Amino acid sequence: MRGEEKAIRLRIYLGESDQHGKRPLYQHLLEYFRQKGLAGCTVIRALSGFGHSSRLHTLDVLRLSSDLPVVLEVVDKAEKVDPLLPSLREWVRGGLITREEVHILHYTGVRKG
Repeated sequence: MRGEEKAIRLRIYLGESDQHGKRPLYQHLLEYFRQKGLAGCTVIRALSGFGHSSRLHTLDVLRLSSDLPVVLEVVDKAEKVDPLLPSLREWVRGGLITREEVHILHYTGVRKG
């Protein structure tokens, strides 16, 4: 992807303690996206949040949570993102997956190692 073009932003909301086998799910997904050659993925660890259960997950010292919210964001072309959706639906059992069309205004980078 270079310059201005249309793409898909995939967001995956899950808990820090969600697992895939013996690994954290977010680590598994990050590596999966890298292996599939996606343009990039960012993992964001939230300070607090709640989901379907309305249970508050927070960094508050009095209620220290070991299951903070985690968001993974991927932006790439639809033809690279869409084939991954069936696997993601299988792996993300307690979370939310969103898919949005976005317009890339600027994308540059130097590949390192």
